[in-house]
Amino acid sequence: MTVSSTASEAPAGSARDSRVGTPVPGRAPRPGRAAGDHRPPPPRFAYDAHTWKEIAHLLANLPVAITGFVYATFTVLVGAVLSVTVVGLPTLALGLAGARLFGRGERARSRALLGVRIDEPSPLWNSHRKDGGLGRLWASLKDPVGWRTVLYCLIRLPWGLVTFIVVLVGLFTLWPVLPFVVRGLANADRAMAKGLLSPSDELERRVAELESDRGVVVDAAAADLRRIERDLHDGAQARLVALAMGLGLAKEKLLEDPDAAAAMVDEAHGEVKLALQELRDLARGIHPAVLTDRGLSAALSSVSARCTAPVRVSVDLAERPAEAIEGIAYFTVSELLQNISKHARATSAEVEVWRTEGRLLLQVTDDGQGGASLDRGTGLAGLAERLGAVDGLLVVDSPVGGPTRVTAELPWRNRVGR
Repeated sequence: MTVSSTASEAPAGSARDSRVGTPVPGRAPRPGRAAGDHRPPPPRFAYDAHTWKEIAHLLANLPVAITGFVYATFTVLVGAVLSVTVVGLPTLALGLAGARLFGRGERARSRALLGVRIDEPSPLWNSHRKDGGLGRLWASLKDPVGWRTVLYCLIRLPWGLVTFIVVLVGLFTLWPVLPFVVRGLANADRAMAKGLLSPSDELERRVAELESDRGVVVDAAAADLRRIERDLHDGAQARLVALAMGLGLAKEKLLEDPDAAAAMVDEAHGEVKLALQELRDLARGIHPAVLTDRGLSAALSSVSARCTAPVRVSVDLAERPAEAIEGIAYFTVSELLQNISKHARATSAEVEVWRTEGRLLLQVTDDGQGGASLDRGTGLAGLAERLGAVDGLLVVDSPVGGPTRVTAELPWRNRVGR
């Protein structure tokens, strides 16, 4: 046998040179591949940490789904059966509150294993804290978060069974393609959790805000009614009672002492004028006629004339806003000017009103001593609540030493037919 001069034989198991195709000393060729086969190994999918988390989530679906299904079924059935008794509705309300807790746990599990962020819903009784037991019971019974969680629990049992079986079988038989299957199942889980466990953010937030604002409006209306009643009782009513008594005495003295009777009638005439003025002021406090007839510019000019400091009024509006918004703007400026008269020690003030897109803005500035705040009992906190009830906003900038600038923002809400 003839061999090439460049090749040399070596005993079996001895080391050969490092040329291509020679085996490494002491290492046998890989099974199933020839010693000279240098093709890359077949592709193999890597199971990363994220995939294992998804697998853990899908395997845990079944026990969690069984727990949720049993709880939801028990809550609904027991609440329905006992609804004819006194304890039925409270039992159902407690069950729905417990469903909220189950939903919180599922959001945490989805966050930890699926990486999906689902915001927590707003507290159930935030807007019913003043309603007492019945208000809280009714809030629990119509809680959309609780009912969606119950629905989530009821439909999860068949889904949890499917995911558990598919993943468990796939771990032993479908190893190369299992990550792709897992990813698809996990995405379906993500969509289900987002759809049923998310707090319908904007709608729920707006409902809670409107319920809270309704309480503010009711409280403000009740306070206004009490103020009007007090003003009538202590002011115009008392003056009219004194007027009636004075006229009665004048009637008795008309024949005996005409001069004294004339003097009493003259005094009564003065009381009538004062009573009329008080009634006008009271009516102006409810809704001034000048505002209805001539709009904000004339009404604000009128109210600014009663301020202790000179006030410059600038109203830049091409049209009038909604009547309710116009009234709120008027009373906001009126109260701010009263604060200037009582607390600011200002020598001048300015009122500016303008429109920016769909918002009505007004700003009241004075050169007084400053120090005004929303939490110092100056009435600004109540004013901010009233503005908030109509989607308004109040911002106070009042450093000690002044100047003070209070800015209010209100929705425009065009008048009907304009």
